[in-house]
Amino acid sequence: MEHREKIAFLGLGRMGTPMARRLLAAGHPLTVWNRTAARTGPLVAEGAAHAARPADAVRDADVVITMLAGPEALTEVADAVLPALPEGVHWVEMSTVGPDAVHALAARLGGRVVLVDAPVTGSTDRAADGSLGILAGGATAGVEHILARLGTVTRTGPAGSGAALKLVVNTAVISGVALVAETLRLADALGIDGDTAHAALADGPLAGAVARAFSENADFATTLAVKDLGLATATTQLPAVQAVSAALRHAAQDPGVAAADLSRAAARIRTRTTVPA
Repeated sequence: MEHREKIAFLGLGRMGTPMARRLLAAGHPLTVWNRTAARTGPLVAEGAAHAARPADAVRDADVVITMLAGPEALTEVADAVLPALPEGVHWVEMSTVGPDAVHALAARLGGRVVLVDAPVTGSTDRAADGSLGILAGGATAGVEHILARLGTVTRTGPAGSGAALKLVVNTAVISGVALVAETLRLADALGIDGDTAHAALADGPLAGAVARAFSENADFATTLAVKDLGLATATTQLPAVQAVSAALRHAAQDPGVAAADLSRAAARIRTRTTVPA
């Protein structure tokens, strides 16, 4: 019988839940933890074990996977689990936290844990069907077969490189979506039919950004997009990205936009009547 590693999955948000479900369906003994404990209910009903605390989840694990909201959440979870981590366990950090957070975690682990940073590209639909893109940095060999259950693995280099490339990719996608929204605002101002402008843009080099701006299947909260651009602009001078970040922060002042997919923010940028400072 094929060995199935014991996995502790920490973070059952929009992406974490379908990812954890795939690992459970593959036969891995799975223990789950989430800050809001009620989110563990559906997976527990399907056979996962519930942990009341992060440390309880990782104590007997072969592999720990974190899928958290950002660097602060990762630090809090690390504070909780470090004393309980088994020697030699693989920790797969799949959140979008940037390379600095990965390097800081690696320093805290001190080599007694195998750390892999493996953030993902794609949204909840691709998480559910196992077609995510996985940007994996570090010593991936011991967990690549597990990651393959979630999507296609691309090795990016040393630890931290996956997180770095994910930040580059997200910055490009988010900025592209905002650019499409403002370009359509220009089309509206010029009296061009919206469907005509949409079709013309979709037939050009911004086709991917157009598709993302109008996606009905993705579920990436605007607040998370703002967080990612904050990580990017803290790294180097990015004036255009700063402007996109300001536009998204302005759109996210509406709670209905803040928690909704980025496409809702794009619609707000297209129709806004004031320009953010």
